[in-house]
Amino acid sequence: MSYTSDDLKNLETFYRDQLLNDTVPFWFPRSVDEEYGGYLLMRDKDGSLLDDDKAVWIQGRAAWLLSTLYNSVEEKPEWLAAAKSGIDFLNTHCFDSDGRMFFHVTRNGSPVRKRRYFFSETFAVIANAAYAKASGDEAAAARARDLFGRSLEYATIPGLLEPKFTQSRPSRGIGVPMIMMNTAQQLRETIGDPRCDEWISKWIQEIETYFVKDELRCVMEQVAPGGDIIDHIDGRTLNPGHAIEGAWFILHEARYRDNDPQLVNLGCRMLDYMWERGWDTEHGGIFYFRDVYNKPVQEYWQDMKFWWPHNEAIIATMSAYLMTGNEKYAVMHKLVHDYAYAHFHDGEHGEWFGYLHRDGTLAQSAKGNLFKGPFHLPRQEWYCAQMLQTYRAHSSAGGAAMLTAT
Repeated sequence: MSYTSDDLKNLETFYRDQLLNDTVPFWFPRSVDEEYGGYLLMRDKDGSLLDDDKAVWIQGRAAWLLSTLYNSVEEKPEWLAAAKSGIDFLNTHCFDSDGRMFFHVTRNGSPVRKRRYFFSETFAVIANAAYAKASGDEAAAARARDLFGRSLEYATIPGLLEPKFTQSRPSRGIGVPMIMMNTAQQLRETIGDPRCDEWISKWIQEIETYFVKDELRCVMEQVAPGGDIIDHIDGRTLNPGHAIEGAWFILHEARYRDNDPQLVNLGCRMLDYMWERGWDTEHGGIFYFRDVYNKPVQEYWQDMKFWWPHNEAIIATMSAYLMTGNEKYAVMHKLVHDYAYAHFHDGEHGEWFGYLHRDGTLAQSAKGNLFKGPFHLPRQEWYCAQMLQTYRAHSSAGGAAMLTAT
């Protein structure tokens, strides 16, 4: 199958309508904490509050979303004001005395937990950068660039952060180059930073060199320092949705570089490999974990269907289709789009449920917790609507059939 121009127009309309009339209204304005600032995001299916604690990285994600909507969809004062609430809460309450950020705080900002990784910082980078673009706030721009520099140090200087494991079995993970690549892309495309292009190239090279295994048709989550597979349970575990997210980050970079053919090829290979590994041909949907050698996986939730891998796959398959014209990506996109909106979407209250059993039945009703909030789903709907709008405008202007610019 392929998508006609009318199909693509309808998809653009669908994603934009879901974003603005279903997903965003579930969260805002009710999630803005008018008393302490930031956002109250741990919510049940009907939007009722389950817990008033705050996950720092999701505070950053929500502020990024609101700022991005203001920058690219409509300059609504309420979006900008709500974004400022999150930015002020992050910058006032979420940093420890050593300059690192907390992971989990109380409603009023008292620290509960601090983790070894620095993902709170990366989301604070993109939040401050997007808000700086929206507001013209130079302090937010300076904060974004400073945090990006600190994140570079955390990512590259051994021993700067407390290690999670001993050195008995050294490894490297795909998570750091992935999140740093996308952080740099967001920073570059909002307020700019001269460090971004060079580092994005380095992280892409790291992913291709160490994690993409063409001989096994897979993308590893972690490997030995030299790229060898660590033949133990953790080392063999694959996360198809995460690797597919990395694929669309690379396809995004290919678009930025005028459809760079090597990057298009790399992103599509990663998508192909992990779709083969992750798609459940019996029940539909994307498995959470797989083993590189098809052995049993340790985590008991390995065959569940989580919301966010489906968001990443919707973006990746649509990106691949628009960039290559290969009809197999239209087939893949339709499969994952249809499955996700049929099973995760809540037609009564809006937004998506987060967790399904393998057969697609609901595992639990929460729509917000320490890990789920207004990010993966609205980012998917926003990104796809923007991408399709650009593609259709380019095509109607007599351009080539492939998507070549943001």
